[in-house]
Amino acid sequence: MTDEKKFVTGLDSDSRRTPLRLAFVTRRTSPQVKVTDDPVVMTYPEGILRAVVAVQSLAIALVVISLIWDAPLEELADPMHTPNPAKAPWYFLGLQELLHYFPPVVAGVIIPGLVVAALIVIPYFNINIEAEGIWLKNRQRRLRIFGAVVVIFSAVMLLFQVYAVLMPTLTIAAFMLAAARSAPDSPVRFRRWLVSKPVAYWVMTWFLVQASVLTIIGTFFRGPGWSWIWPWRS
Repeated sequence: MTDEKKFVTGLDSDSRRTPLRLAFVTRRTSPQVKVTDDPVVMTYPEGILRAVVAVQSLAIALVVISLIWDAPLEELADPMHTPNPAKAPWYFLGLQELLHYFPPVVAGVIIPGLVVAALIVIPYFNINIEAEGIWLKNRQRRLRIFGAVVVIFSAVMLLFQVYAVLMPTLTIAAFMLAAARSAPDSPVRFRRWLVSKPVAYWVMTWFLVQASVLTIIGTFFRGPGWSWIWPWRS
């Protein structure tokens, strides 16, 4: 044969660059090899290059925005006059909104501490290390735990009348129930995407949605005395 392939041995950790492999098949083994190509990239240079491009693109976008629009600064501070309402910076408005419902220790210390601890600890659960969907195993037991957590949390929010936290929580819970009723081989792509998400994804989604809702309410819907106002009213 003129197109004869030559197999040589060598050391190389990149299977994409040297995909040829030589296998010895004995009488007690099967010649069939099952392998999947993981959707990963090398950390260097591919991963670092993507991060550099993303950071530079964000920096350029921020510079362009700052050149076109002025920063929404208020008037100079007057020590003889306290503005009403006295609002914190936007990144603290979520906590300031919680202070409207809970005592300072609860809203300023306990709740943020529990949220930060959860965001640090939960990703290290086995269910997240294995990168499996929360409903792919032990569905019934996890549904019971999930239902108990949602009921207790909703009861506490109703007791303090914290609807700004209750409604986003119930919305995320509804999506989680939809994921629990879905299957990995569902014909609907959105349902397959839902059921593949681990518990860390749902916790982070709830945190981001909740922080956004509280910040938006504190920014646009709070007036003098921290009372509720509509943004289009003076």
